[in-house]
Amino acid sequence: MERPAWAPRSIDISVPSVSRMYDYYLGGSHNFEVDREAARKAMEFMPGLPKIMQANRAFMRRAVHFAAGEGITQFLDIGSGIPTFGNVHEVAQEASPGARVVYVDHDPVAVAHSRAVLDGNEDADIVPADLRKPGDVLNSPQVQRLIDLNRPVALMLVAILHFVEDADDPYGAVAELRDALAPGSLLALTHASYEGIPLPPERADGAVDVYKDIRNPLVMRSREEIAQFFEGYDMVEPGLVPMPHWRPDTAAEGEDPYAFSGFAGVGRTA
Repeated sequence: MERPAWAPRSIDISVPSVSRMYDYYLGGSHNFEVDREAARKAMEFMPGLPKIMQANRAFMRRAVHFAAGEGITQFLDIGSGIPTFGNVHEVAQEASPGARVVYVDHDPVAVAHSRAVLDGNEDADIVPADLRKPGDVLNSPQVQRLIDLNRPVALMLVAILHFVEDADDPYGAVAELRDALAPGSLLALTHASYEGIPLPPERADGAVDVYKDIRNPLVMRSREEIAQFFEGYDMVEPGLVPMPHWRPDTAAEGEDPYAFSGFAGVGRTA
């Protein structure tokens, strides 16, 4: 198998990666045949997966604009993936020049790419760390350098929590991050759910199984379970809703039904 020049030597390019599959769904070029194969297999069961990823990205951009409009100039994006056009730092720094952004990901390809993309950008950095170990994120030199935890931060957990199994205590990790944030901070998250998918659950299960097979289980949670991540936050209007319904820029009438799979919301710490 040909190793592209941009692929760090340390990575195994024979194993699919969730962040590279996401890159493929979004039409990016930083993925391998093994990722495309897994993504296409998942799409046999759930052909609207690219649409779901696009809805995630669109929500992320609206949430960053909202945070910037609220005067927040610090962003912590955990599970940031491979930076594609219109990523958090671009949206935040355009809306608010001098905004500081720290990305966090444990995929070596995502980390290597983020370093390349952020080269020369003094106000953005990447931490190679895992959401399941919030202490590693908060104590990283990158967060210490760029983020002042005594001022409000926008914490972005977009399409990441559904890859953390209950055994790894995602609620505990999110609570630990919340407790480190100043009052007036925001949590913006999206999460996969069977609710809203325009398919019978057993059909959607086929796509879920593909992720299980590549040892990245996709945990589908109910709206109620997703709402629990916002414990200790006041929900920002319109609350926890399908992604296109969260403060849409335009009427979402013509939206693909797949865009309404799962939920998005923003909360504010008191």
